Amino acid sequence: MTDKAQLRRELKARLARIRPEDRVEKSRRICGHVLQSQPYQSAAGVMLFLSMPHEVDTTPLILAAWQDGKTVVVPKVSWEQRHIIPVEIKSLEKGLEKDQMGLRTPISGVPVPYEEIDLIIVPGLGFDRQGNRLGRGGSYYDRFFAAHAIKAPKWGVCFSEQICPEIPHNERDVPMDAIVCEEGIIHCSPAMPPCINKKYEV
Repeated sequence: MTDKAQLRRELKARLARIRPEDRVEKSRRICGHVLQSQPYQSAAGVMLFLSMPHEVDTTPLILAAWQDGKTVVVPKVSWEQRHIIPVEIKSLEKGLEKDQMGLRTPISGVPVPYEEIDLIIVPGLGFDRQGNRLGRGGSYYDRFFAAHAIKAPKWGVCFSEQICPEIPHNERDVPMDAIVCEEGIIHCSPAMPPCINKKYEV
């Protein structure tokens, strides 16, 4: 099994090689797959993330969710307490700032109860077909998902270049229920057979 630090370096290099115009098109297709899915369409509250430049651009998803009358929730990271607070946002123009790590984050906001989140869209550096996720090393999402009140499906979004044959993981790592790349939705239930074509492998 590949070392996490080594795999992070490799995946960051792969992300850097994706052309900006390809990133835009891939992001558009990924957002389209989510929007057409039953879990999204039946959700009243959707937790998304405010994308960094190298990540899947979630802007189309956020705008569509507002148009569909859904509550849009994003993570506000407490770096001191090392946890994520889900906060509702109503604009991409106002009420946001860059935090100490360069992430766009709500300046303020009332935390949204976990029970009111019906679908969680998660970023990551890499994913495998079993739903294992490689983050940036802080385990913020894993601690967030450990809350028993969270019942919503957890979907990772990524470019096909980020899908690996195997992600190093342990018992504290929380797997995704599905992965969405530009080619479609990959369901990660243990009962489902592997369904990623070889061409996606690192």
